[in-house]
Amino acid sequence: MPIRVGLNLVYLVPGETGGMEVYARELIPALVEAAAGRVELVAFVNREAAQARDGPWSELIPSVTVPVRARNRVEWVRGEQQLLPRLSRSAGIDVLHSLASTAPAQTAARRVVTIHDLIYRVYPEAHAGVLTVGMRVLVRLAARRSNRVIAVSASTRDDLVRFLRVPEAKIDVVPQGVGQTARTAPMPERQLRARHGLGDRPVALSVSAKRPHKNLLRLLEALALLPADRRPVLVLPGYPTWHERELRARAASLGVTQDVRFLDWVQDAELEGLYAIAGAVVLPSLYEGFGLPVLEAMRREVPVACADRSSLPEVAGDAALFFDPERPEEIAAAMSRLLDDREEADRRREAGLAQAARFTWEATARGTLGSYERALGRGPGGGS
Repeated sequence: MPIRVGLNLVYLVPGETGGMEVYARELIPALVEAAAGRVELVAFVNREAAQARDGPWSELIPSVTVPVRARNRVEWVRGEQQLLPRLSRSAGIDVLHSLASTAPAQTAARRVVTIHDLIYRVYPEAHAGVLTVGMRVLVRLAARRSNRVIAVSASTRDDLVRFLRVPEAKIDVVPQGVGQTARTAPMPERQLRARHGLGDRPVALSVSAKRPHKNLLRLLEALALLPADRRPVLVLPGYPTWHERELRARAASLGVTQDVRFLDWVQDAELEGLYAIAGAVVLPSLYEGFGLPVLEAMRREVPVACADRSSLPEVAGDAALFFDPERPEEIAAAMSRLLDDREEADRRREAGLAQAARFTWEATARGTLGSYERALGRGPGGGS
């Protein structure tokens, strides 16, 4: 008899939830295919997601609306902690899987939670004060009350053990996947270069939220160290934040304002176009729970230089060029090497494509199903 698994998507506001939304959009179809005949999936969504009706949580599986609007953080917490347990019980759920690091404290079902990172704990300045306090309470509660905890990397597993004292035997390391092909044709290069005033200059790309732990201040310092006649245009797409003002001020003080393009969140065609013309993707982040941007670049055959911190070496393997993210001169040297040395760049492209192919959503789905089985006491390490 199939087990009934509820997917807690109360957090998900389509188009506004970043990597947590990507995780749900990619994992659900993979689970549907991998779990055929063994698992029945039911999505629990908020009012925003229910009204959008353009995701796999409504197109591929039945959904139940939790009557809250998740843009309001108080409503989201109320929906997850108070309403979801009752609705999941009414739906006959055997395992409730919370996909975004928080979970109900009480429910009749067995509980699995995916914890993507502990950024609120390691770099609390990345969030506003109230949000950091809330995450401290809710993530710790989810980790302690859930029967199994999915960590998206060994680095995140180690953080869970170190900071939250979660028993290692309770944690399943299940890396995310990366799509194999671009879903949108890239914007033509001539149009893209004209739109952003790139001329015929080489392009360095860093796809990143503009938040302090992404370390973009030091990336700007690294850019300023490169000779002006060989300096690439640094393109920084990503949703705007309060930190962007500081980034723009630093670029001005360094004299590189004309060498940087601060973009907002861009449409898929434009992002694909940026990857297509980039000579290098540079990711100087001080902390990543998984580091999907590394694999997204490698999948598109763009050579990658990235920080040697947290999960990035684990995800990038031997395919990236690593640097100490606290040393701008090392960032500059890595960027210059990929842009100026064609043989090195080609070598990294080939290695990156092979590395990205190791991470599939099919494997993520299989690992996730194994965690469900263990939550029910049916697999090795189950019953916790």
